[in-house]
Amino acid sequence: MTRPDPGLAHGWCALTSLHGRLEAHIERALQAEHELSVREFSVLNVLSEQHEGDGGHFRMNRLADSVVLSQSATTRLVTRLEDRGLLARYLCPTDRRGIYTNVTPAGLALLDRARPTHDAALAEALTAAETRPELAPLVAAVRNMGR
Repeated sequence: MTRPDPGLAHGWCALTSLHGRLEAHIERALQAEHELSVREFSVLNVLSEQHEGDGGHFRMNRLADSVVLSQSATTRLVTRLEDRGLLARYLCPTDRRGIYTNVTPAGLALLDRARPTHDAALAEALTAAETRPELAPLVAAVRNMGR
């Protein structure tokens, strides 16, 4: 009996495996060193890149898209970070229905401390993953994106 061609499923399974491995390793490192989840780090990181001018501030729906969470999950996450003093929300000055979120100085300080931990954990996880033949091409692609 011949095996069916795995097609896209093979690549998809490898991609989800790599993502899961990376996220779990980074999560452990960020929690241990900074009491910060991968998602919390992602929100702080995305929001730290805001700027003045067109498209410079993220509304909650754009933030949700950026960190790949539902709007309700993003709102809960932002609320937790706000309760910790790491984020602050405010109304959009031109559209009172819009809500923006900024990283506070405490949030920026935590992000600055957490970035080396995140990057080291990511590098470790990538090195471990590239020993698996099915993941090596994906690891190479991730490494090339950073160049």
